[in-house]
Amino acid sequence: WRLVSLDGSTLDVADTAENEEAFGRPGASRGSSAYPKIRFVGLLENGTHVLWAARMADYATDEITLAKEVVPALRAGMLCLADRFFPSHQLWQQASQKGADLLWRVRQNARLEVEKRLSDGSYLSRIYASTSDRRHEHNGVAVRVIEYRLKDVPGSDALYRLLTTILDPNEAPAKELAALYHERWEVETALDELKTHLRG
Repeated sequence: WRLVSLDGSTLDVADTAENEEAFGRPGASRGSSAYPKIRFVGLLENGTHVLWAARMADYATDEITLAKEVVPALRAGMLCLADRFFPSHQLWQQASQKGADLLWRVRQNARLEVEKRLSDGSYLSRIYASTSDRRHEHNGVAVRVIEYRLKDVPGSDALYRLLTTILDPNEAPAKELAALYHERWEVETALDELKTHLRG
């Protein structure tokens, strides 16, 4: 797979009245921030740190809204990583429409019933658009769930849960996907390069 990551951030823009009107400023402990900000979401190629398919908007626009404009750029042969704030039924469906595979972290409290336990310890489940759909088992999307812990790693969460479109454990074993997911941090390194060293 061509490994890519989906993520978002903010950038300072010049402190002008026009930019403040167009983009807004986040609040701060004493009034508002020093600079107006834009919000952006993009796809990053992990190996090269090329940020592509980015969408920008005013600071008040949320990342999920921008992600919906970005994920149509995914293609077959890609494996897209994303953090736990992105998974939703609609965005998951949209991101996988072009044939890309997904490996997204999900919140610990997400309801994911075990439909079938697989040989590598992962299991098949379904995600639903609403509680009503779940109750009636209507329009569920098949996913594979990988749960793991990071032993002896200070500051790690008690449990990590990943969702993937790769349903066959022989194609990508759970242990390999869990190890691979941490490549998502490449996007954080790239954003640091962009914001700190290239100054946006």
